[in-house]
Amino acid sequence: MLASPPTDLLRLLVVPIFGWAAARDIATRRVPNQTWLPLVVLGVLLLAVDVVAVLGADPFRQRLFVIHLVVSLGLVAPLGYVFWRLGGFGGADAKAVMVLALLFPEFPRYFLPGEVLPLVQPPLGVFSLTILSNTVLLGLGYPLVLAARNAARGHRSLVMFVGKSVPVSALSTAYGSLLETPAGFTRNGLDLDALRMYLRWRGLTLSELRGDPDTYRDPASLPPEDERADPGDGALADGMPIADGGSVAPGTGADAPAADPVDEWGAATFLASIEGDAYGTTPEKLRGGLEVISHEEEVWLTPGMPFIVPMFVGLVVALGFGDLLYAVLQVAGLVP
Repeated sequence: MLASPPTDLLRLLVVPIFGWAAARDIATRRVPNQTWLPLVVLGVLLLAVDVVAVLGADPFRQRLFVIHLVVSLGLVAPLGYVFWRLGGFGGADAKAVMVLALLFPEFPRYFLPGEVLPLVQPPLGVFSLTILSNTVLLGLGYPLVLAARNAARGHRSLVMFVGKSVPVSALSTAYGSLLETPAGFTRNGLDLDALRMYLRWRGLTLSELRGDPDTYRDPASLPPEDERADPGDGALADGMPIADGGSVAPGTGADAPAADPVDEWGAATFLASIEGDAYGTTPEKLRGGLEVISHEEEVWLTPGMPFIVPMFVGLVVALGFGDLLYAVLQVAGLVP
């Protein structure tokens, strides 16, 4: 291993950092921006070393390096941004893709006794593209895992591939979006981060809301404006509902806001009072989600697997095995 190129050995530093990011993404669905800065600095330095080395190589090697660099930084990195803009990625996912495009424009080489890793390398040889394709293939297995889990519990329907059934009492510490509205199933239900923001803003716990939904459905029950809490961003570390016993009493008297009698749950008031939005939540979506959780004991939600998790696994597989998609195509006889 020590005979491997020093720049490629340094690139292995990405593995523990991505492992930590994946673990944090599972636990909190948040990855600090500072996570990526050291990797960007490392990527720029290693790229500079590679450029200097390539300047002394033969013309064919120089052209190949330029192709790899153009595809990685000109295609793979922008894909992260595009998917973020389209809503398919979170901000941390997009940054992770861009970092990998900078660090791995070419396949690294790791020399082991009698073997060189990665084992499977496609003709194009853009390593960041291999990591991305591995990530997508591994991510496709997640619906099968969900389906197997649901089938074992006796839930057999099309929704078994995209969601799981959980007790409503667990929603305060869960991530994902509801797959239910009062009218039935939906793929665009209430985001649980937005639910936490709303509860914190009102000074309620989920159990308090479920214990007296008729009271809290009435917009006149909103606390006075100066007693509403900062909703945070819905993360468990910051946006947890106030603990049992610590809720703010419903607003009364001169300080109470003028209630809109048609604004059930105060949903529109909440969304109008916060900066930005609550993960694309509309008053109708918030009201529908609150109606569901106020009377159901179990609900379906889509857990929304953090993309950094399969990305980390795809990175590790790429470093050791190589390109999964190309290997599958080889087995199928579609490529040499």
